[in-house]
Amino acid sequence: MNWQEYIVSDQQILLGKPTIKGTRISVELLLELFSSGWTNEQILASYPTINEDAIKAVFSYLKECIQQEFYFPISA
Repeated sequence: MNWQEYIVSDQQILLGKPTIKGTRISVELLLELFSSGWTNEQILASYPTINEDAIKAVFSYLKECIQQEFYFPISA
């Protein structure tokens, strides 16, 4: 999955937060929805400007961020 085809960061949109290309839907919002129990189907129905591949790109983007250590340390 080439997440760069779906996720962009533009200082003019949501202060540069990563968003789905061509939308104002942030990666952060999608993660918040998933963490609140939303399903893929609910998200796609509520946000018809995105598709299944865009949702997959969110997780691919996060995986790469974690691999490059762009994360917050968790205390044990």
